[in-house]
Amino acid sequence: MPEETTGEVPDLTREELEELQLDRLRDTLRRAAGVPHYAAAFRAAGVSPDDVTSLADLARFPFTTKADLRANYPFGMFAVPREQVARIHASSGTTGKPTVVGYTAADVDTWAELMARSIRAAGGRPGDLVHVAYGYGLFTGGLGAHYGAERLGCTVVPVSGGMTERQVQLIADFGPRVIMVTPSYFLALLDEMEAQGFDPRSSSLEVGIFGAEPWTDEMRRTVEERSGIRAVDIYGLSEVMGPGVSQEAGETQDGLHVWEDHFLPEVVDPVTLEPLPDGEEGELVFTSLTKQAMPVVRYRTRDLTRLLPGTAYPAFRRMAKVTGRTDDLMIVRGVNVFPSQVEEQILAVEGLSPHYLCVLTRPGNLDELTVRVEAAGTPDPVLGETLATRIKNRIGVTARVDVLAPGSLERSLGKARRISDQR
Repeated sequence: MPEETTGEVPDLTREELEELQLDRLRDTLRRAAGVPHYAAAFRAAGVSPDDVTSLADLARFPFTTKADLRANYPFGMFAVPREQVARIHASSGTTGKPTVVGYTAADVDTWAELMARSIRAAGGRPGDLVHVAYGYGLFTGGLGAHYGAERLGCTVVPVSGGMTERQVQLIADFGPRVIMVTPSYFLALLDEMEAQGFDPRSSSLEVGIFGAEPWTDEMRRTVEERSGIRAVDIYGLSEVMGPGVSQEAGETQDGLHVWEDHFLPEVVDPVTLEPLPDGEEGELVFTSLTKQAMPVVRYRTRDLTRLLPGTAYPAFRRMAKVTGRTDDLMIVRGVNVFPSQVEEQILAVEGLSPHYLCVLTRPGNLDELTVRVEAAGTPDPVLGETLATRIKNRIGVTARVDVLAPGSLERSLGKARRISDQR
């Protein structure tokens, strides 16, 4: 493999990349076989790392789920002694025990390099001032962005989430070129800028690297029109590494190139779990290829996407924007609905803002969906009627729409809460 320059994507042919993947996959499976959970899972499936002679052989190995990580809480999935773990991150644990992730010093170094690569692909450059508004702490977003920006040679402003008024002041005073933040919180920052009489389009910001939650191309257009920045997508999840698993190129904005020299992606049918060919939508599955402390084998992300040929980086396949999560699926009177579908219709109605919440209730025997959405200005019931008609005609479900005054819904400091299930 050619020697890498910090932040540069390695110059590989597809054939060279797949040869590298196969070598690293064998190493990962051998490393994983030393973890009691994987040793038992491999035995139960009748497979061994020595069975792998091609990348296609990975499909014979068992999946890993969030439930497996929780069952082995806290350190049962580590492939190295805890004393060799340099850092621990964890999920919020809002729906059960948190999922714990460990990193050796080499893992942290790899993560920093992949984040530097991602920031550069998005349009960041050495010397840029980078405003990091992802949360710091056990959440991987803040520190992942921080280490990557420093590795690239940027000046980092580690603001984290919250203190919205102060964030706007710092953007005005410091003049960052790049901001790294969840798209929903960036909307809150834009609202605050306008409330302070600060035109977002006059700010120093040129590049926004948005991740940690699904967002649509309609949201991209809204953000870019209001702020004048180039909005690009970054993808990751703590169980696989954190942010920087894949990155959209700023020059093309056509989907996220997966850094396949470190992560092997698959897309499977969410019901049958059979692998799907490139181009078909299904659930995204990842196998890590270089992680030392905590390798993951066929981890089910629950995210829905499809794999496409590379463009800006031809050897590396792209994943389309995540359209939703299998665990965010709302089934309303037999109709499958994702929040991203509702968001797409909201953004098509002039006069509505992207701040919304889908409320599920069951007052009798049938489910009901109410979409609570803020107006961009004075609330008008006609806007609600227009949105309800679009949802019915384009998604196929009947929804009640409550159009609220600006600022009525709670603002997210991190990942946006889009569903309130009160059934």
